[in-house]
Amino acid sequence: FSDHRKAMQERASLSSQLASSQEDLPVRTMKDSLIEVLLPLGSQPTLREKYLTMHNSVRFGRILEDLDSLAVLICYTHTKTDTLGRSPLSIVTALVDKIDMRKNIIYPDCDIKFTGHVTWVGKTSIEAKMHVTQLHDGAFSPVLDATFVMVARDPENKRAAFVNPLKPEGPEEERLFQQGEINKTRRVELSTASLLKVAPTAEERKIVHSQFLSTLDSKTVSFRSRVLPPNSVWMEDAKLKGLEICHPQERNIFNRIFGGFLMRKAYELGWANACAYGGSRPYLVAVDDILFQKPVEVGSLLLLSSQVCYTEETYIQVRVHTEVFDAMTRQHNTTNVFHFTFCSQEEVPQVVPKSYGESMLYLDGKRHFDLTMKGGTVA
Repeated sequence: FSDHRKAMQERASLSSQLASSQEDLPVRTMKDSLIEVLLPLGSQPTLREKYLTMHNSVRFGRILEDLDSLAVLICYTHTKTDTLGRSPLSIVTALVDKIDMRKNIIYPDCDIKFTGHVTWVGKTSIEAKMHVTQLHDGAFSPVLDATFVMVARDPENKRAAFVNPLKPEGPEEERLFQQGEINKTRRVELSTASLLKVAPTAEERKIVHSQFLSTLDSKTVSFRSRVLPPNSVWMEDAKLKGLEICHPQERNIFNRIFGGFLMRKAYELGWANACAYGGSRPYLVAVDDILFQKPVEVGSLLLLSSQVCYTEETYIQVRVHTEVFDAMTRQHNTTNVFHFTFCSQEEVPQVVPKSYGESMLYLDGKRHFDLTMKGGTVA
C-alpha cells in the first residue's frame, strides 16, 4: 500500500494541468486515439494457457478484461497533453453500452487483434468503440463489436474533469458521432422507462397476467394455488450465486478493484447459470447495459447473484447483480448489474415468475432480449 500512496501523491501534483473549461482543451480527431493491439495467442503458448477454456476455445471473461483495459488506454490517448506526454486525468468505466458477438467460437491458437478509438465525447464522458478480429485461414475475421462509455475524473479520482472536444472528419466519422448522440438519448429514455420507476406498459401487463393465469390450479378456485406449466422452471429455481474476496492483486491505481475483473467474474457466473439451466454449453450472443454504480474497494466481500430472467426458444437472458457486503455494518450496497444473452444448443424450458417482483425481472429481461435481437444474431 506504500507504493499506492506514493503513486497517488505523484498524481495529486497533476491537478495543475486540468482545464477550467472544455474550450481550453485542444480539439482531437478520431484518428488521434486510434489504437491497435495484437494478442499473440498463435505464437505464445504460455500466454495461450491464460486464455484457454476446457472446450478448447478462448475464455471470454479474459476478453472482457482486455476490452476494459483498451477502452481506458484509448481515452488516455485522447486526453494526453503535449507538455506531459500523457493524460493528467483519471479514466474510469461508467458502463458497457453494448457488446455484439459476430461468431460463436474464438480459437485459442490464433492471433487476436483489438482496434478502437473515441467515437463521441460529452463534457466529461467519452464513448469508445472497439472491434475484435481473429486471424484464421490467413485472414482476419470479425469476432465482436463493443461500445464502452468512460468518465473523466481529476488525478485523485475525486471529481469530474473536462475532456478534449472531438471533431469528426468525413461522413463515416459523422455517422459514428451521431450514433454516440443516439446512444446517449436511448440510455436516458431506458432509464426513464425503468420498471424500478414506472409501471409496465399495457402490453407488458397482459403478458404478466397471462403468465399468472397459466400457473393457476384449475382444480381449485384460488389465487394462491399455483401449478408449474409443462416444460417450465420457476424463476426462483433458476439462480446461481457466488462470492469473491477482493484481493489487492486485482486493484487499479486508485486502490479499487479493476472493472474488467468484475466483468469477468460476473460473466463466468452468468455462463455457468445458463449452462446449468439449458443443460448444454451456451454461447454468448450479446452483453448489454453493464452499469458501474459504485466502486469496489480492496478487501470487500463481493456477492454475485445470477438469475435466468427470460427465455425464448434456445435463448437464455441472464441478469447478474453484484453487491459488496460490509461485515462490520452488515450493510449491502449494489455495485453492478450485468445483462447477458446466451444461446443454448437446444430449446430450453420456459422460465416462469411467481411473484410480482419476479414478473418485473421477467419483463426487464424481455426488454433487454428484444433490444439485443434488433441488432441481429451471431454467425
